[in-house]
Amino acid sequence: MCAVAAKAKRQRHFTDNDRGSSVPVMKTLLTFGDSNTHGTPPMTTRGGNDRFAAETRWPTLARAALGPGWALVEEGLPGRTTRFPDAVMGDHMNGQTGLKIALCSHGPIDMLTIMLGTNDVKTMFGATPDMITGGLASLLAIAHSDEMQLRHNTFKTLVICPPPMLEQGIIVDEFLGGRAKSLALPPLYRALAAHWRAGFLDAGDHIGVSPVDGVHLDATAHGVLAQAVAAAIKAL
Repeated sequence: MCAVAAKAKRQRHFTDNDRGSSVPVMKTLLTFGDSNTHGTPPMTTRGGNDRFAAETRWPTLARAALGPGWALVEEGLPGRTTRFPDAVMGDHMNGQTGLKIALCSHGPIDMLTIMLGTNDVKTMFGATPDMITGGLASLLAIAHSDEMQLRHNTFKTLVICPPPMLEQGIIVDEFLGGRAKSLALPPLYRALAAHWRAGFLDAGDHIGVSPVDGVHLDATAHGVLAQAVAAAIKAL
């Protein structure tokens, strides 16, 4: 165990004892992602702000599947990327900034999930699959930094590769050439997660995006993904 992890373990042990051994210590799950973590339903018109109810969204369902000893922090932002500011939606779509804010705003956490990459395949960014994976690498570097690990008394990370998108529906113009890029991401994400000793889940092995807009998940997919995420977390 490295010095940082050892110090953090000692800090967590002290904190747990301080709460009293008779009181179960809650674990906290932080879900960091884009509209499919936020809970945006498949879109038939532009400009809406619809969101599935909490009991339908995969983060809520995953927390429930983990059991009563878990709390949840949802950090899904529609339009968020791994690394790119969006010329239309704003600079705050850069996930690097968002992750730092989330990790400094909440905690301590015990598990972080990162599901990003769908928006990175937008034509405007001109990003290759390797570039998108590089953006994910920056997020893992932030999450696994000594600063963040000590702040939270250490936590684990689960990388979730989004299911491949379809080039169809109301927002198809934004995603020209995006499907081929999204299809290339799973092996790249898997290798990167292994390098960082993070967990990995290929969401495309379990669900697909809705054909309504080719990007978002329907209610059924949220439920299936929740079970897969919970199982992956338990495996860690």
